Amino acid sequence: MKKLTIIFLLFIIALSTVNAQIDKQSVPMVADIPTIVAGTAKLTGRIISPNKTGKDSIFVNITVPNPISGEFVKYKALVDQSGKFSIVVEMETDIILVHLNTTLNSEKPLLVKLTSGGITNIDISYNSGDDIKNIVVTPAMNQNDMTRSFGLIGEMIEFRPDRAPKRLYDKSYDEFLNHAKVSLSERLEILNKDTLISKELKEMLAKDFHLWLYIAHVFNYEETMIGNYRNTSDDKSGKPNIQKIDRTYFRFLKDFKLNDPQYLRCLTLLEFQKAILQNETLGLPLIGENDIPSWLASVKVILSDLVGFDNGLYYDILAANAYGRQLTEEIRPLTEKQKEHITNYWKNGEIAKILFRKNQQVVELNKFKSPAVVNDISAVPNDKIIETILAKHQNKVVLIDLWATWCGPCLNAMQEFRSTKNELRDKDIVFVYLTNGSSPRKLWEEKIKGIGDEHYYLTAAQWEYIMDHFGFEAIPSYLLFNKERVLKNKFTAFPGNLEVKAMIKSLL
Repeated sequence: MKKLTIIFLLFIIALSTVNAQIDKQSVPMVADIPTIVAGTAKLTGRIISPNKTGKDSIFVNITVPNPISGEFVKYKALVDQSGKFSIVVEMETDIILVHLNTTLNSEKPLLVKLTSGGITNIDISYNSGDDIKNIVVTPAMNQNDMTRSFGLIGEMIEFRPDRAPKRLYDKSYDEFLNHAKVSLSERLEILNKDTLISKELKEMLAKDFHLWLYIAHVFNYEETMIGNYRNTSDDKSGKPNIQKIDRTYFRFLKDFKLNDPQYLRCLTLLEFQKAILQNETLGLPLIGENDIPSWLASVKVILSDLVGFDNGLYYDILAANAYGRQLTEEIRPLTEKQKEHITNYWKNGEIAKILFRKNQQVVELNKFKSPAVVNDISAVPNDKIIETILAKHQNKVVLIDLWATWCGPCLNAMQEFRSTKNELRDKDIVFVYLTNGSSPRKLWEEKIKGIGDEHYYLTAAQWEYIMDHFGFEAIPSYLLFNKERVLKNKFTAFPGNLEVKAMIKSLL
């Protein structure tokens, strides 16, 4: 899958609006200034469908953004025979906007507001074609906000100006940054022209899309310039000489005004913060066991001139996200020294509560995690790669996962599959992960710590051979072999825990 669409994973699921009966209400979704809270919210409701008969496995899927621990958490609620469902989700701000869909029609998502300590009830009625025909939600929400947001974002992503691509690869990066501003402005016109969603949500979506566009294009300067070269020249496979950027390139960060607390509402803030923390040109230090004031002091030396301020909420969020990388990506609990630093800095505040809550979850997960084992098969012929991998695991079922560090759906699938992997730990099953040079080596080495099991970093030729040989066009893709090394299943896109678990159990 293209990086452009993968990074903004929540906003690309649907490119059309929901055909729902809209209540003529104007209750804003995001009117208040958000505050950080280690809370929970309850979502209840009912799914009503003329096609429900015989469908005893209808689920409501919810994706919750956690801007402090820095991860998207997925919840799944089973709809009972009467159509009712209920689920409790953890929150990190007083109000959150979550992505909701049902398995009756996963391509028609809704944006739903949850309030810490509150109960939101949503009844969704479907017609015979499994399109949403009516929504009743309490407390009241602007239903245009609920139904139109993802479609508008999709239109902005897909927008192409009616002109030939501009040649930028051999120009100064100042010219490229100006071009990015123009592109942002043109795409935001789609949002500005919409007369149905609320002014408040429109402002939030503009912030969110600004983050996304810069993650997808501006942070990845070299990759974007290679793409520009191939789109504006006759050479479709070459690579031009590209200007090397330094830290001053990132002065565009000042335009974001990142101390604005409304960014806590933005779904893309999580990926934006990772892009800053992991960027090699910026070179922010790992937080490790440094005390927080010392770490922030070293960070501000790098960032303060670029973001335009040297104090405020943003730096606290960044420090929390630095711990979050360890907790959510490496699945590595906080050390005693780290816990001491968190307590000294945030006392008994909400950020400390959130980090310690997440740490306790990681402690439990870490009990079942296998260490990551890196295998080198760079010298193995392309057509012998799978054979070589399977030979290492005699009389075992083998699930091979083709993924990349930049692939949001790949990482989400791994997160969703953790519980099932834990259940299968003592069974005759081996989990193998393949990636290639599109995953930066250093970042790959960091991420696999949280994945565990067997890992291979393939050459470009090896990766291309496997993708072509098995007919894969996107990732994540999977190969499932039985104990006799016979391929029993191959599929692209993670179909869900229950289905993959059933595939594996049938072979054990």
